Amino acid sequence: MTTAPHAAAAALTLPPRSQRAGNAKTSPVRDLLALTERPEVISFAGGLPAPELFDVAGIRAAFDAVLDSPSVLQYSTSEGDARLREEVARRYSADGLPTAASDLIITTGSQQGLGLISTTLLDPGDTILVEEPCYLAALQTFALAGARVIGVPYDGDELDLEALDRLAAEHSPKFFYTVPTFQNPTGRTHGLDARRHIAAIAQRRGFRIIEDEPYRQLRYSGEALPSLAELAPAHVISLGSFSKVIAPGLRIGWIRTTPDIRPAVTIAKQAADLHTSTIDQAAAAHYLLSGRGEPALTRIREAYSARRDGMLDALPTVLPTGSTWNHPDGGMFVWARLPEGMDAAESLGRALAHDVAYVPGVSFYSGTPDRRTLRLSFTTYAPDRIREGLSRLGTTWGTGR
Repeated sequence: MTTAPHAAAAALTLPPRSQRAGNAKTSPVRDLLALTERPEVISFAGGLPAPELFDVAGIRAAFDAVLDSPSVLQYSTSEGDARLREEVARRYSADGLPTAASDLIITTGSQQGLGLISTTLLDPGDTILVEEPCYLAALQTFALAGARVIGVPYDGDELDLEALDRLAAEHSPKFFYTVPTFQNPTGRTHGLDARRHIAAIAQRRGFRIIEDEPYRQLRYSGEALPSLAELAPAHVISLGSFSKVIAPGLRIGWIRTTPDIRPAVTIAKQAADLHTSTIDQAAAAHYLLSGRGEPALTRIREAYSARRDGMLDALPTVLPTGSTWNHPDGGMFVWARLPEGMDAAESLGRALAHDVAYVPGVSFYSGTPDRRTLRLSFTTYAPDRIREGLSRLGTTWGTGR
């Protein structure tokens, strides 16, 4: 009697998944999105741009215009749309960082840029340094690359530069990953002196800096600061994105490369997806060149500034006595810390029971987490809705009005 093919196949032991895949953590932000889909839930968990601020008419007009040419539906070069790269390069140069279109590779969101850089620069077991706490999706990317990740601590709201120098000397990292302006998750910004010291340490110790700047244009107060790439051009690879200033669904980002790795990043891009959506790139270029982008960005900044202020005004009445929080000059997030003995992760279930959500800080740490921390996003709702959500959050800890 012969064995049915499917029965024989079922008896086989399939190879296990890779160790690197097993080391990557799930994203609590993505997990929370499923729990907060009910319209009655006010969620400060996701770093979501406000959909009512999307310039839908302008974006629709851009797609209509580029569809007059069938070439936008064809395969294209891996480096990206020429007009789009020229416009991004022009903006860098206008901000004080001379950039050519050839320096840029368009990616499917800056998240893909992180993956391409990891593919290009990292072998399993290589050491990298990150800010502690760190952007969660970057930690996931580095885990999938098999990197050994070491966190550089903060001293209050300032990066511990002595620790950065010491850890770099001790571990010879491939790179230091930083979100220097309005960081995710903390909203912190490296000041001018800190940027100069970070650049100098990289040059002295011989490591690269990955400068991730998705929030740079979302400044509501304070003065603009030079990019790290201005201060150490040969050592810095920069990432950018239109997700926060046009729309995240476009999935348009870029890498500003250095000449020594540009060919390798291009090959990694070819292997990943050939090229980013041609029609989306063409529409983004048309939109930027149409003149609609700057007025739309002004509206976004004005709205987010009021939402940030609304959250900061309400926090003293809703967080437990002894809590602390920062006052970011821009971006999307406020970072809070509960009093001694409290645990933000343990409190989340009670918050959800009151139809409000936040992200506990524990998942943003590469090492031992501070369990008292939490991230609050202020961009998704108008100020009145923010105040209502924070009142519910206060009820979680018995402090709500």
